[in-house]
Amino acid sequence: MFKVAATALTVLAAAPAFATGLEITVAGEANGVIEIQLRDDLAPQHVAQIVALAEEGAYDNVAFHRVIDGFMAQTGDVEFGKMDADFDIRQAGMGGSDRDNIPAEFSEESFERGVVGMARSQNPDSANSQFFIMFAPGEFLNGQYTIIGEVTEGMDIVDAIKLGTGPNGAVVGEPDRMVSVTVTD
Repeated sequence: MFKVAATALTVLAAAPAFATGLEITVAGEANGVIEIQLRDDLAPQHVAQIVALAEEGAYDNVAFHRVIDGFMAQTGDVEFGKMDADFDIRQAGMGGSDRDNIPAEFSEESFERGVVGMARSQNPDSANSQFFIMFAPGEFLNGQYTIIGEVTEGMDIVDAIKLGTGPNGAVVGEPDRMVSVTVTD
């Protein structure tokens, strides 16, 4: 009996420690809900920032501004990506939030289909609010970008997000958007 209990504890200890999740309601060419399990065991500072921004409503009505077929869909520019009266798709992706950038929290995990990573500039310590969801594996990102979570439901919605046809995957015309982003337990 002790051996079985010890084995069960070992399995539980080896499992990823999931903190909270996000429920993202998407509208546009894609319509539906994406559920993301956040990985604070891999990137506690990044997850804390994403959760805080979501709880403030900062991600509500933010565009998917860069969507590259077979690679990823990027969103989360709370400064220039809000689809309000001042929205300009040409500016989306150039901003962040009023919070500080976050130092890199790279891990040994691999960028697979459905993995959520933090977008950044050339500086590894420049992630702020933008994130991306992988359409397909991207091993070339391993150890160079911070993984913050993974899609647990709604990959069909991710797959339906309007593709970018502009330079570097920029969305042309009306982009799909995150109508609301809610933190879940």
